[in-house]
Amino acid sequence: MDQLLIIFAGLLMVLGLIGSFLPILPGPLTGWGGLLILYLIPSINLSMTTIIVTLIVAILIWILDYVIPAIGTKRFGGTKAGMIGTTIGLILGILSPIPGGIILGPFAGAFVGERLNKADTKTALRAAFGSLLGFLTSAFIKFLVSIVYLGLFVSIIWNHKAELFNL
Repeated sequence: MDQLLIIFAGLLMVLGLIGSFLPILPGPLTGWGGLLILYLIPSINLSMTTIIVTLIVAILIWILDYVIPAIGTKRFGGTKAGMIGTTIGLILGILSPIPGGIILGPFAGAFVGERLNKADTKTALRAAFGSLLGFLTSAFIKFLVSIVYLGLFVSIIWNHKAELFNL
């Protein structure tokens, strides 16, 4: 039973990494779910302090995920239309077979969103750059936290491998 829980926790860790780049899935919170499952396994001695601290970090990152792109867009003169365009561009960029679509999509989406909002080309390009910069900053922070959670996960499994896998 513990091995099944570990597999499920590992899947949440991988989804957490993927969620660092997808706006649909909260990366660090998903990865934290994997740590929570480890905490619930009786043979693993994971402290409640670790669970609480990692939860607080995941929640803060989740909140910042909404704030950072808005700050980037606003700082470079963008509007809500640019933010909506960024999100649509990100989804299309992920689904498209174009190399680098995950980077080009948000930029193009913000540009189109600003142009549809009657912004001139220069303003739209600035807003698109700000939106892209905000998205990349947010994704980078989420990815770093998810990597730390994955490292913690691997470390915990490694330290308890004898009890978990009857070695």
